[in-house]
Amino acid sequence: MNETASIKVRIKGMSCAACVGAAERALKSLNGVTSVSVNLATERASIDYVPALLDFEGIKKAIVDSGYEVELITQSRTDREKIEREREFNKLKTHLIISALLTVPIAAGSMTELAFISDRYVLFSLSTAVQLWLGMRFYRAAFSALGHLSANMNTLIAVGTTSAYAYSCVATFIPSILEGSGIVPHVYFDTSAVIITLILLGRMLELRAKGRTSEAIKRLIGMQPKTASVIRSDIQTDIPVEDVEVGDIVVIRPGERIAVDGCVVEGASSVDESMLTGESLPVDKNVGDMLMGGTVNGLSVLKMRALKVGSDSAIERIIRLIEEAQGSKAPIQRFADKVASVFVPVVISIAVLTFFLWYLLGPRPSFTMAMMNFIAVLIIACPCALGLATPTAIMVGSGKGAQHGILIRNAEALEKTYKLRTVVMDKTGTITIGRPKVTDIVTTPRCNIQQQQALRFAASIEKNSEHPLGAAIVNMAKDNNIDLLETEGILSLPGGGVKGRLKDSGQLIVIGNTQLLVREGIDCSTVMTDIERLAQEAKTVVVMAVDGCAAAVFAIADTIKDTSAAAVERLKEIGIEVVMLTGDNQKTAEAIARQVSITRFFAEVLPHQKLDIIRQLKSNDNLVAMVGDGINDAPALAQADIGIAIGTGTDVAIESSDITLIKGNLLSVVDAIKLSRLTMRVIKQNLFWAFFYNVIGIPVAAGVLYIFGGPLLNPMLASLAMAFSSVSVVSNSLRLKTMRLR
Repeated sequence: MNETASIKVRIKGMSCAACVGAAERALKSLNGVTSVSVNLATERASIDYVPALLDFEGIKKAIVDSGYEVELITQSRTDREKIEREREFNKLKTHLIISALLTVPIAAGSMTELAFISDRYVLFSLSTAVQLWLGMRFYRAAFSALGHLSANMNTLIAVGTTSAYAYSCVATFIPSILEGSGIVPHVYFDTSAVIITLILLGRMLELRAKGRTSEAIKRLIGMQPKTASVIRSDIQTDIPVEDVEVGDIVVIRPGERIAVDGCVVEGASSVDESMLTGESLPVDKNVGDMLMGGTVNGLSVLKMRALKVGSDSAIERIIRLIEEAQGSKAPIQRFADKVASVFVPVVISIAVLTFFLWYLLGPRPSFTMAMMNFIAVLIIACPCALGLATPTAIMVGSGKGAQHGILIRNAEALEKTYKLRTVVMDKTGTITIGRPKVTDIVTTPRCNIQQQQALRFAASIEKNSEHPLGAAIVNMAKDNNIDLLETEGILSLPGGGVKGRLKDSGQLIVIGNTQLLVREGIDCSTVMTDIERLAQEAKTVVVMAVDGCAAAVFAIADTIKDTSAAAVERLKEIGIEVVMLTGDNQKTAEAIARQVSITRFFAEVLPHQKLDIIRQLKSNDNLVAMVGDGINDAPALAQADIGIAIGTGTDVAIESSDITLIKGNLLSVVDAIKLSRLTMRVIKQNLFWAFFYNVIGIPVAAGVLYIFGGPLLNPMLASLAMAFSSVSVVSNSLRLKTMRLR
């Protein structure tokens, strides 16, 4: 079986949905191409192909032969695309200014009787510059499409403006032809010039608005530092960030952006991670904690060991995910693409039919009215808004998600999420923190020991233990800034316990479960009531004895995240059923489910059984999301309609998911669903207005209102309406930036 490869290319020169269709058809016709997705808003195409049958040169030739320019998009990130977009904007702006300066006297001369400016030859000279120089971009694109037996927005503009211009030329130089047919030889140079000027204005506004839709990526790229301070051979030097290697010791001064991903090896500070997580509060970092590139160090110097550099860093992976999401195509767009593929030929047919009906049946001057309505139909029907309706909303929506710590893999995931009816959550690491934590310390009056003293004794004995329960006790002592004591004679006991003496006092400390302490000859009857109560709460109990006296009971459990209960409640409020899966026993599962108000849960579930439960929940067209963080969750994440990975989890889980939550905060699940619903609402609004605009605009341009005593649509007004239709669609998409998720 032939292996497939994927490339991304930038296609320059596309202007409407019909252009997208032409580019896709050209690529799909190639032997070896397995799938294609062309995005108008990003001007990018994602192509899957078989290298044994096709190479980039073949792909490039197909796109160029379709009338567009193409360049390969590589992983190296530069400002070249931004510079090119700015160059195109400035060129368009210059052409617009010149066109406007020429069009003003053309329009004034056409509407007044000023001796010089109203002269037809003067109007011809000015309008020729507008038509054949400033409007040449429309001709080039139209002729290119014609050479491939297709038509697009530029075809409509070229045919419409040329009709007015050519008619005016005939009326200027050989009016006898028109007079012989009983037609008064008026000129309409102003019509063609004003149309081109207004369309250039619309293109410029559209280009500026489209540029704003990708601001999320621009911000992330701007947050990548250019240099890093690295210690090599005991010498600290500043080097370009791309030269940092895995294993380098990187120094981060206060206020600096962290260059690459790594682990703190020296120092303690607070780090602003808001650019990745959306959380405004800084996060404390100590030795052993992970740092992510692009985040900002606080008030103290940190040294870290570089672990992930270049394209492997978190910020690069995030940028890559956003680009892929923004460049992908949502299923809802397929309908618009099908319409666009036949739209332009149908519009041209309607325009021709309009011309003949007005010419044969209309009032005098029938030819003039027929031509004006013919032009109006062509101009108002340009399918720009149709092509921009979906991709601009996807770009803004995925960018907004990234700003809130929600990474969406593709447009299909963003679309499907709004249909979710069930969210399945893994327990450990998803609903809970994922590591044992001391929840209760109960001391016995008989041994005359206080809670803080009990914690100091236990942590001192357990400080070198690798057992997770012992680590939980030590971590609590550290969190409470408790100084540990010197110990001696530490001995591990069968059954998971430990004993040893405190060096200064000589007190013998024994820590373990009840059975272990009984074997050591320690009476635990005085603490059995507390042990049973805590066990009923699904907590693991550890007993500590001091010199043979059962002095304290430590309750240890995987505690629930602060946001879990609130997230479950909010999911219920928006009509989502929440189901919990766990490999823990029934009692533990029941206790956790009760604390977060989950009524449906499955306990003692093995990884392969999670798949069966997901399949069962997906029956009857019920869309199901799976939220997890571990390697054992990866199959279930892939099986669900939408896989949502906690960003604090494993790389395997994240790679298997459709959505990644960087914060590890379950409230982000609610945010992701709301973001999907808002984005889909905007897409539907865009598509509605794009279709409604054409459904209403084309009959009005054809002169339907005139039949009922209404006005005809001037082609210049039609061009203004067309120009602002695409701008309105992009502007509506940009509203997503201001919409609240919470």
